[in-house]
Amino acid sequence: MAQLGLALSGGGARGIAHLGVLAALDELRLPIGQLAGVSSGAIAAVFYAAGMPPREVLKMLLDTNLFRLTRPAFNRLGLLHLDAVAEVIARQLGSKVNFEDLNIPLTLVATDLLAGESVYFSAGPVLPPLLASSAVPIVYRPVAYQGRQLVDGGLLNNLPVEPLLGRADIRVVGVNCNPISPEVHIPNLRRLIERTLQLAINANTNTRKTQCHLLLEPPELRHFRPLSYKQGAELFAIGYRHTLDRAREIVALLSPEKR
Repeated sequence: MAQLGLALSGGGARGIAHLGVLAALDELRLPIGQLAGVSSGAIAAVFYAAGMPPREVLKMLLDTNLFRLTRPAFNRLGLLHLDAVAEVIARQLGSKVNFEDLNIPLTLVATDLLAGESVYFSAGPVLPPLLASSAVPIVYRPVAYQGRQLVDGGLLNNLPVEPLLGRADIRVVGVNCNPISPEVHIPNLRRLIERTLQLAINANTNTRKTQCHLLLEPPELRHFRPLSYKQGAELFAIGYRHTLDRAREIVALLSPEKR
C-alpha cells in the first residue's frame, strides 16, 4: 500500500506552517510512512513522529518564548547556544529519546561545517541531530557530535528528499516553507542578511523540487519573515488551508494506478 513520504524544509518561523500541513493530513486520514526534516522542518517532524498532535505542538511553541530560552555564548564560533531549548524539547519528547522510539521513520539533516557536506541521521539519539539541524551559523554555535562540527542542514539541503527516494511504496511530497517574494523591502543590514540567506538556501531546493511527486509551497508564506514567531497561529492556518486545497491531488498520489 502506498504511503506519503514528507520532506519538510527549513524556513524559521515559517516552518510552523508544517504543523498545519500535518494537521490537515491527519484530518484527511492519509498514511504517512516516512519523514525527513531540516531546521524548523526537523522540529515539526520530530514532534509529529513522536506522536504529539500538531495543534499541541503549536500551542507549546506559542507558549514558549524562544528568545528567553537562548542565552549568550560569547565564543568565537557563535553568539547563542541551545542548552535551554534542548531541555524543553527533551521534556516534551519524554521517553522517545532515540530515532528507534519514534512512531514514524525519520531522517534529520545537518551540515558538517568542516567537511562541507550534508549528514543524515536516522538512528541513535534524536536530540543532538535535531539541535544541529537547527543551529543557524554565527547565530548559534555548532553542535559537536560524532566527531563533527554540525550546523543548520538547510545550508546545503533545505528540502531533504534524498532519504525518501527509491521506495516503490513511498510518494514523495515536498513541503517548502521558504518561497521567495519578489516584492521584499530591505531597509537595513539585518533584512539584507535575511534576504541573502533566504536566496542562497532556496537555490539548493530547485533540483530537489523536481524529484517530488508533489510539491506543497504555500505562496502566502512569502509575506512572512523568518522571525515572525508571534504570527504562529496564522502560519499554521496557511499550511492547513493550503493542504486541504490540494487534498484531491494528495489523495490521487495514493491511488493504485499512480506509479
